[in-house]
Amino acid sequence: MSTPSDRLYSESHEWYQINGDTVTIGITQYAANELTDITYVEMQSTGTAINAGDSIGEVESVKTTSDVYSPFGGEIAEVNEAAAGDPAVLNRDPYGDGWLVRLRVQDATAPESLMDQATYDERYPLS
Repeated sequence: MSTPSDRLYSESHEWYQINGDTVTIGITQYAANELTDITYVEMQSTGTAINAGDSIGEVESVKTTSDVYSPFGGEIAEVNEAAAGDPAVLNRDPYGDGWLVRLRVQDATAPESLMDQATYDERYPLS
């Protein structure tokens, strides 16, 4: 699966797709591969206020538990309950059905720390 070019990426292996005042957040294929079998997903609930840099939830696998972070501040507008019910969707389709939350933001200006697809793929090539 190739890394989509329509989103931004973090050093902690989350992706961010900006659409107006909404940012959809998920984990990358690289993260899914490193975690191996994802067994549990828990995100903050809808309506929760998030500050930039906050953890919005966690993803657990047979290897470890990883926090998921947002570089954007805002309010959680939607949580992907299907991912919570079937965590393996993050392994199968991390850029599609495996999205985690949609965050309503006041400022959708991307932080400078985020990478475009080419930069992310260069730093974290899929093997």
